[in-house]
Amino acid sequence: MIWTGSSPMAIAVFLAVGYLCGTIAFGLILTKMFGLGDLRSIGSGNIGATNVLRTGNKKVAALTLAGDLLKATIPILVAWRWGAPAAAAAGLGAFLGHLFPIWLGFRGGKGVATYIGVLLGFAPIGVLVFAVAWLGMAKVFRYSSLAALTATLLVPIAYLLLGNSMAAGLTAILTVFVYLKHIPNIRRLLAGTESRIGSKG
Repeated sequence: MIWTGSSPMAIAVFLAVGYLCGTIAFGLILTKMFGLGDLRSIGSGNIGATNVLRTGNKKVAALTLAGDLLKATIPILVAWRWGAPAAAAAGLGAFLGHLFPIWLGFRGGKGVATYIGVLLGFAPIGVLVFAVAWLGMAKVFRYSSLAALTATLLVPIAYLLLGNSMAAGLTAILTVFVYLKHIPNIRRLLAGTESRIGSKG
């Protein structure tokens, strides 16, 4: 990724701003607001929308998804005024903030919703690629984790084929982190013990 077109100061500022936005744990906040308890003691213990869905409250899960998505999209859209590198830095910061929030001892979510938020703010065509890949894999195999892993792998490849090298580089970095965060899921997929979509386990 070539960081040209934005000042180093703008890149640093929006990396920090994005990170702070990313640390907002909508899953934890909303489940407590709606009296659903501590999300970290439910299901997988993850703070993302997939685990919120295990509470049985689809409304709160949808709100969590929207929040985790927009906390990346909004700082990116603001940062565009200072150039594409600043916008990319905002997206990277938001994503890392979700994965490693300082307020929660750097134990955050797996980043899929925030990943989509980065796509929406930085290069929206990636949302279509992600959606098609995710829905196709989910329909066939019914594993949310497998669908997410496939979609995040295909997005940077699609950007590269479309000639958007900055988006390809940014999403390749995000994809590496998604895979690292999904190591337990990958192990369960290989062992045949991963929970399928619709399961409360």
